[in-house]
Amino acid sequence: MHRVVFSFVFFLCLFTPLGANSLNFENIKELSNGDIRISFRLQKVALINAYALDDPSRIVIDVRDAKVSSFSEENNLGPLKLVRASDQNNLSRIEIDLKESVYWKKPWQIKSKDHVKLILEIKQSQKVKKNTRDILIAIDAGHGGKDPGSVGTNILEKDVTLMIAKELERTLRDTQGYKPIMIRSTDEFVNLDDRYQKARELGADLFVSIHADGFRLSRVKGASVYVWSEEASSITAENLSKAKLVADSSIKLKAGRLDFQDFDEDAARAIYQLAYAAKIENSIILGEKILEQLKRDPFTHMHKPNVEFADFRVLKSIDIPSVLVESGFITNPDDSRRLSKKPGRRMIARSIFLGIHEYFKVKPKPNTIMDPLPEFLTYTIQKGDVISEIAIRFGVTVNEVIKWNELDPSSIFPGQKIKIYI
Repeated sequence: MHRVVFSFVFFLCLFTPLGANSLNFENIKELSNGDIRISFRLQKVALINAYALDDPSRIVIDVRDAKVSSFSEENNLGPLKLVRASDQNNLSRIEIDLKESVYWKKPWQIKSKDHVKLILEIKQSQKVKKNTRDILIAIDAGHGGKDPGSVGTNILEKDVTLMIAKELERTLRDTQGYKPIMIRSTDEFVNLDDRYQKARELGADLFVSIHADGFRLSRVKGASVYVWSEEASSITAENLSKAKLVADSSIKLKAGRLDFQDFDEDAARAIYQLAYAAKIENSIILGEKILEQLKRDPFTHMHKPNVEFADFRVLKSIDIPSVLVESGFITNPDDSRRLSKKPGRRMIARSIFLGIHEYFKVKPKPNTIMDPLPEFLTYTIQKGDVISEIAIRFGVTVNEVIKWNELDPSSIFPGQKIKIYI
């Protein structure tokens, strides 16, 4: 299998940081729903690592290459005790001391005209026994708007990718412990840079880009999974990379041009080599887990049996594990029929979801449902759900769902929580 080789050097000694980013405390306020919002001000989007400790209860946010005038804000609003910050080597560390364990949202960044707002929200809950947050999955439906992607018979790539993305979004949304982030949720055009930048701004833990390929020979078919590399792993990967670049230039994408407030992923690859090497390693694991699930789908033919490598700019985030899933070739009659119908698209979404879940069994995120590994997942039934469709989404049988939950199939109701053992 093709592997990307990195030189493991101590980047702090050999490279110059991306440029100082000032960090300032802004305010603390209680929202209408009772949540507590803590806001900070940055000059530009930053590379952030956030985690929680339980003894004593505390949330820590490390902001890379930032400078802060040390501050300490006492506050007894809800579970809060103290918000403080100081500079430590090449980062600014924010520490939020708490009276008790909370449910917290991974910090996100919002760009305005002249600054970037860094926001953390916490929720007090008697049900929380340790500091806990959701796992954030960025779902990138390829193409959109003026960019149709590949064109099949009565089917466009941009439509197929969005429908698969929405299937995946639904499963993640209704499964406790996961939260989907849609890079686009309508038929809109989104620049390549804006796709992975949005994932960073919203604090995504993983990034999955969904596509459906096209080729001049209609007999070519099947799904494949890609991880970023400057060097393509096969002729197919190289041709696909070139085809994407030609398509991108034809609709005048702004690839390579970032807003002054954006985080420069290209420059960061040279500076944070260890973080980037870990990202590639984790991306390969994620890709392999999704590929395993795709191979189990009896309706999906595999175009490539192993994880492939190609130069897809949308995968270039330096620290967010990122993969691109080609769900099939819409220029192939079999793949086109499969992807034009809901059952076929649902199976692709299922494979991606199960691959993501299997990834977090190997690489569990601290402070989330996957640490420690759960005995089961909790799914909240939605209006219109039927047990057979729920079973399909999770790759289990109807009888298993009924047995695990002692259900009467005719009396399930919206809002009901059921256990799924996967």
